Amino acid sequence: MAARACSLWANSGGTKRPGSVTPADPDLGRSGTQGIIGRCVCWPWVPDRAPRVRDDGVFESMCGIIGILGNQAAAPRLVEALKRLEYRGYDSAGIATLEQGGVIGRRRAAGKIRNLEAELAAHPLAGASGIGHTRWATHGAPTMGNAHPHATARVAIVHNGIIENFRPLREELQRAGHKFDSETDSEVIAHLISAGLDQGLPPEQAAAGAVARLEGAFAIACLFAGAEDTLIGARKGSPLVVGVGDGEMYLGSDAIAVSPFTLKVIYLEEGDMAVLSRARVKIVDAKGARTERPVHVFSGGVAAVEKGNHRHFMQKEIYEQPETTGRTIGRYVDAFKEQVELPDLDGVDLNADSAILIGCGTAHYAGRVAEYWFEQIAGIPTETDIASEFRYRQPAFGKKSFAAFVSQSGETADTLAALRYCKQQGLKTLAIVNVQESTIWREADARMPTLAGPEIGVASTKAFTAQLSALAALAVGVARARGRLSSQEEARLAHALMEAPRLIAEALHAEAAIEPIAQELSHARDVLFLGRGIHYPVALEGALKLKEISYIHAEAYAAGELKHGPLALVDKDMPVIAIAPNDALLEKLKSNLQEVRARGGELYVFADADSHLQPGDGIHVIRMTEHAGHLSPILHTVPLQLLAYHVALAKGTDVDKPRNLAKSVTVE
Repeated sequence: MAARACSLWANSGGTKRPGSVTPADPDLGRSGTQGIIGRCVCWPWVPDRAPRVRDDGVFESMCGIIGILGNQAAAPRLVEALKRLEYRGYDSAGIATLEQGGVIGRRRAAGKIRNLEAELAAHPLAGASGIGHTRWATHGAPTMGNAHPHATARVAIVHNGIIENFRPLREELQRAGHKFDSETDSEVIAHLISAGLDQGLPPEQAAAGAVARLEGAFAIACLFAGAEDTLIGARKGSPLVVGVGDGEMYLGSDAIAVSPFTLKVIYLEEGDMAVLSRARVKIVDAKGARTERPVHVFSGGVAAVEKGNHRHFMQKEIYEQPETTGRTIGRYVDAFKEQVELPDLDGVDLNADSAILIGCGTAHYAGRVAEYWFEQIAGIPTETDIASEFRYRQPAFGKKSFAAFVSQSGETADTLAALRYCKQQGLKTLAIVNVQESTIWREADARMPTLAGPEIGVASTKAFTAQLSALAALAVGVARARGRLSSQEEARLAHALMEAPRLIAEALHAEAAIEPIAQELSHARDVLFLGRGIHYPVALEGALKLKEISYIHAEAYAAGELKHGPLALVDKDMPVIAIAPNDALLEKLKSNLQEVRARGGELYVFADADSHLQPGDGIHVIRMTEHAGHLSPILHTVPLQLLAYHVALAKGTDVDKPRNLAKSVTVE
């Protein structure tokens, strides 16, 4: 850094916050059903094979919950609902009902829901009240013993989330004489509630007392022995809805779960507990006060229900990113072996001489980020190209190359045409797509799903970070295939990937600081984005998001190129947004930012907490979390999404359906 003073930054120094991945703890167990990444609460507890994981349980997967207080046989209806929740996972499934005399009956099966159906065919369950669960696991072999529901003689529960303090709770309950049948953290919920019931508390008080002691994120449904007209649900950090029927009530992870039975849905809010009978819904908020929540009517189609309490799909999808990146990373990272695993890639030789990454728009920018990873981690010569231009330049290929095609929809016409061109030239092709069974997925030689789930907003958010997550894993896999990694280095990279969902969740906390800045930027006609190195493509993506949904002209440049032309545009009316991670190029970036301030440009800097960049006159600093190393582009993408979103809100544009654009471009 040049020896000159500026209020933009303070002297370097300070201590980097240590990473949260800790050595294996003998009390943290290996999942016989899933690993750490992308897990739901079905996280077993086997002391002899312990993974490394933070205690905050950020790596939460989607599991599916259904509860029914009905007037007809519950078991087939529970299974029907679970099938609608299969997108949330089907590594194991189970149901519990109140049979004759109010006795809890339970059936569970490892594997897909059809295995549960077979179990029920052989051993039916009676009763009109029940709960069900389908689970998404990412590592290990799912077992029936760890499948939900979990039960005692007095209560059965299903749960999505992670109980952070399950170990001390479990030990306390064991000392009190409780016997555990599974290795999951979820089972403590059933025993906590049972302990309250044993003390003479009614179901509502017993459930409330148990929930008050839980730390972590969860959605819970509870069924009580002898209480045939009671179903209780609670949520904290995981979604849960109430379905209001005609003389029936339902609980579900989302409206899709209950939609076969009712079109009336109540979205529970954070901290709510719902006490259901067939005649009424009682909701108690996080402060313990009775409250009312509005009833929404499902008008048909997934898009009508999946927004939930969010104002826009884009907002919802931004906030889903800790989950969607965790799920994608969980597909490719084995937390127990401490390595990346890339299934279904037999059609592509990763020990190649070179690689080509092809996509359009946001997917292209994902490829441009990955180009750095491929070259820096894997040491493989890599080029990126825009799908719409690729085949027209008649590219020359190496003798031993592969081409990867990045697409959310798997139907993008230009990307599909580029894939077909490569196949005609004899190249092996890899599809990195979000929609399985799409055309690109089917025609490629090998495939990597990104597991972002349905993305409704036209401006891609969670699909982009899922693409980056998959590409980061692929870079590690290519490095290993090329003999570029030691086991220790691969373990380090695997841990970094596992930390990404937590860091994304922390990055979302920047929203409060972004909102007032967005109000200022909403009045701009032009905005300049700057980044260096691997963050230059992030700047490109940030500019694209702003253009897409706010209709403000925005351009992105590599910051070192300022003096080669763009600096002529900088004045007090040209806001400049800079991405400032604490990496090897930070000092050079600071010099570039000085050039902006010297010309009166207004700076908005997204800086890591340890970058020592300070606000001042004309300098606005939005604090990020600690530097995330080579995965920093994933983290810095999130606040730029929020910025574009809030600028669009301020301008009153159609956030989810911006003019002239479509989600899937199926024409050239």
